[in-house]
Amino acid sequence: MATFTTHEHDVLVIGAGGAGLRAAIEASAAGVNVAVVTKSLLGKAHTVMAEGGMAAAMGNVDDRDNWKVHFADTMRGGQYLNQWRMAEHHAKEAPDRVRELEAWGAVFDRTKDGKILQRNFGGHRYPRLAHVGDRTGLEMIRTLQDHGVHKGITFYMEQTTFRLLKDGDRIAGAFGYDRERGRFHAWKAKAVILATGGIGRAFKITSNSWEYTGDGQSLAYHAGAELLDMEFVQFHPTGMVWPPSVRGILVTEGVRGEGGVLKNSEGKRFMFDDIPDNYKSSTATDPEEGWRYVTGDKNAKRPPELLTRDHVARCIRREVKAGRGSPHGGVFLDVAWIKEKIPNSQEHIKKKLPSMYHQFKALADIDITTEPMEVGPTTHYMMGGVRVDPDSQMSPTVPGLFAAGEVAAGLHGANRLGGNSLSDLLVFGKRAGEYAAKYAKDQKPVSHLESEIEAIAKEALAPFDRDPKEGPYQVQYELQDMMQDLVGIVRVEDEMKQALAGIAKLRERAAVVGVTSHREYNPGWHTALDLDNLLTVSEAITLSAIERKESRGGHFRDDFPAKDPEYGKFNIVLKKAADGSMSLRRETPPPMREDLKAIVEEQK
Repeated sequence: MATFTTHEHDVLVIGAGGAGLRAAIEASAAGVNVAVVTKSLLGKAHTVMAEGGMAAAMGNVDDRDNWKVHFADTMRGGQYLNQWRMAEHHAKEAPDRVRELEAWGAVFDRTKDGKILQRNFGGHRYPRLAHVGDRTGLEMIRTLQDHGVHKGITFYMEQTTFRLLKDGDRIAGAFGYDRERGRFHAWKAKAVILATGGIGRAFKITSNSWEYTGDGQSLAYHAGAELLDMEFVQFHPTGMVWPPSVRGILVTEGVRGEGGVLKNSEGKRFMFDDIPDNYKSSTATDPEEGWRYVTGDKNAKRPPELLTRDHVARCIRREVKAGRGSPHGGVFLDVAWIKEKIPNSQEHIKKKLPSMYHQFKALADIDITTEPMEVGPTTHYMMGGVRVDPDSQMSPTVPGLFAAGEVAAGLHGANRLGGNSLSDLLVFGKRAGEYAAKYAKDQKPVSHLESEIEAIAKEALAPFDRDPKEGPYQVQYELQDMMQDLVGIVRVEDEMKQALAGIAKLRERAAVVGVTSHREYNPGWHTALDLDNLLTVSEAITLSAIERKESRGGHFRDDFPAKDPEYGKFNIVLKKAADGSMSLRRETPPPMREDLKAIVEEQK
């Protein structure tokens, strides 16, 4: 019999980033017993790496902004595959969530008259991102932790969740282990909120930290929840490309929001060469127009560097493939050029982009106030994820299972606008916490689950009983290489089918990987258990990408380079079939309300 420690709570939150903390605060405020399980240490969530700001139509810099414009921008950026109800909630509620964060102690940058300052970002019509220099995510986590620590929330740190527990059809908690000693823990709960983030570690080059192995998406899928829009992976156009040890680390879009321009090896601003028709009316066609927009002229057009991320990433890839890239396989991002426009520009850059200045100085020995950065696309964000109810954030197929933040699908559709992720965490973290608490109050305590836990524990220990000649790391590295090469920024059917076959072979190998030593301080064992999550989300991405025979948002098919109106009428839904295979279906979303349709048409 496996030994494990049992904990009982009303609401269990898995993940301690912005969505998880906001959910825990809201659920605790409703009077239920709340616990948070985090794979890392409190304060180390990947949210701290979000730099540019949080999008909210507060109108502090440009009074023409409002929730309707934000809603239309979000829908347009998502290519109208967004769950429109979620986009409505987000646009309406984001300003209140930002002001709430301010009331809890967040220290934002300010306008001259003392309002929260907002900056330009890709895909947003007006300056909309409330920010704290380029450390906005860090300030969010600091504020939420400081506020949440007084709410009586129980925290379990450095604990990995291995499986969700069910009592019949409904959720009943989770089972996992502590990463230091390898001891098992079972958390019984009436409601579970997934807030585990993304899937970036399924790819070789990523801005995501080590925790992002698709845990939440895989946990939900194996528990019977549906996955939605998994083909839509966002490749951020600007990650570091040199030196190799830091390849993929994010270079915030805030650099371009503060006037940074993209140039190829010939010194040309290549983004002027490819402005989509639907953006030509709002995008600058000469450098001066773009600069006036950056410096606050309400009537100027935005620079082409602030087009949507999928477009900018493909333009960078085009320059590199054409032989016009930088020495290390990227392009140049130059913010130092603003010395032509701003007196004392070096101090201005250090003030506006302190983290970027220190990041490049420490890691690449480059002074961004005087010389350009080398950047290239990096796997950054997952638009797809767990399918949830747009109001409550609960899974339609697993009662009591909620999801918020990057692990949940719906808000962003085919492509996320920069800055929408941080306000997403607050808006839907609050909603998930509120509705999970309501649900938990109506539920009876969960039944005894010892027999189910015993089987899960045996599964978790299986790698110790196998021959260690095949270790987990080689399987992981081969998967990451394959996904990067065959299911990356540009996709074709033959390569994706090759990837699908490769995933099946890697799954066979993952089933027999062995580890040595014991459970204490054993990263090989942790990696062996992560493999199922990585393979599950990789298969989901590849299957969905093969099914969508068009190019839309973050999904670009070289064999189907145009958008197909027919494919814009449905989302792709995945679910675990009775035989254990991954089933796929197309689903038409509910029609948009007439008043929201009118807003979209008006904003066009």
